[in-house]
Amino acid sequence: MRKMPKILDLIILFLINILLMNYTWYISLIITISLFLGFYAFRTYDLEVMNSMNESLIRIIAGFLLGSVILLFFYPLFLENDINRNTFINNLILSILIFPIIHKIEYKLFEKHARPKKYLVIGRKEEIGHILNEIQQKTLNKLQFVDYINPSPLKLEELVNEGFSKNEANRINKIIKFTYKENKSKYDAILVTDPELEKIVKDKLEEYKNTGIEIEYLPNLAEKHLKRIPLEVIDKFKEYYSVIFEQEYESPAKRVLDVIGSSVALVLFSPFMLLSTILIYLEDGKPIVFKQKRIGKNEVPFTMHKFRSMKNVKTNSPKFADAEEERILKVGSFIRPVRLDETLQFLNILKGEMSLVGPRPEQIPFVKQFNKQIPFYYARHKVKPGLTGWAQIMFKYASSQEDTKIKLSYDLYYVKNRTTLFDLRIILQTIEAVFWKKGI
Repeated sequence: MRKMPKILDLIILFLINILLMNYTWYISLIITISLFLGFYAFRTYDLEVMNSMNESLIRIIAGFLLGSVILLFFYPLFLENDINRNTFINNLILSILIFPIIHKIEYKLFEKHARPKKYLVIGRKEEIGHILNEIQQKTLNKLQFVDYINPSPLKLEELVNEGFSKNEANRINKIIKFTYKENKSKYDAILVTDPELEKIVKDKLEEYKNTGIEIEYLPNLAEKHLKRIPLEVIDKFKEYYSVIFEQEYESPAKRVLDVIGSSVALVLFSPFMLLSTILIYLEDGKPIVFKQKRIGKNEVPFTMHKFRSMKNVKTNSPKFADAEEERILKVGSFIRPVRLDETLQFLNILKGEMSLVGPRPEQIPFVKQFNKQIPFYYARHKVKPGLTGWAQIMFKYASSQEDTKIKLSYDLYYVKNRTTLFDLRIILQTIEAVFWKKGI
């Protein structure tokens, strides 16, 4: 169901332009993809957005504006004699009339008709129950974790050694034993959340798996539905993730995207960079540029550049940015929310010290502190830091160690799942994050 709204919107946009607007198929396709990218960037297809007609309408309008900007890039190339004012007006009117209603219907159908999937969990509820509750909420209770096999590993090992002959062993087997063929089964699948417990009942799991019973693992389920890797999950599956985070391969396409993207951005933002320079100088004099050592890939320090948005006052120790609001300049209160102060980082990207997409470049003292206090914090530095990133657009600015742990879970999801297409998605949704003033 999650893919159906996107496919349906693509079909409707294409039909609007090829049938109602009488465009050729390739022009209709360009218009369709451009507008769809705008809708996608503004998260029109998130379930919580689809459930709200007002939210859906606002995001469709914002997405349409972004899609129109994307479409205008094609205008001087081969659309100059084909698209006109009516192209934008008609597509906008039809989009705001059709898509919020369709998305609401699709949400209601999913909520009503999607059959819940019930899991038997091999693991301890007190250790991972809060993560499973979050997954259940994210899926609108379509994934349900109904029972836990929760003995101690020592007790299970005793039972295995005795051939599962005791009453408790029989009870465990009775809980696990079920089949997909029986419609009245209590469970639909088994979820493994503890590798240590899995080792003890591995033979039994293999036996059930061979009969067609679905065996799933917590890392796959958490990543799929939470789009992050909770640190508790990493701790449970430490052996698996340790291998994953040691992989440092980076696609050459990422560097190409960085060079092209930063070069184009420097040209596009140059008027705003000049204006920022003048306003900072008039308000607070020199220096215009703020320089600070930050941690890069493999924890190699580099000098990051930003337009100075705070008063030039020395501080004794590093602080989170929201703890220094009293220092923000008047021009800073304008350039910071829209991230114009960070446009100088395109130079860091050109030099190869940063990337367009990656974990936020952090201050050296914070990295030293968090490396000691937060497990797997080092893994976020296996890739280049980014101007934007998955954690930046998915979670608020981290102003405490607990926030840092949650933000790290998004960074590690990016490190594990990074691709050029994923980078393009993040770049698009960064526009939405800045527009909605969240994350970053």
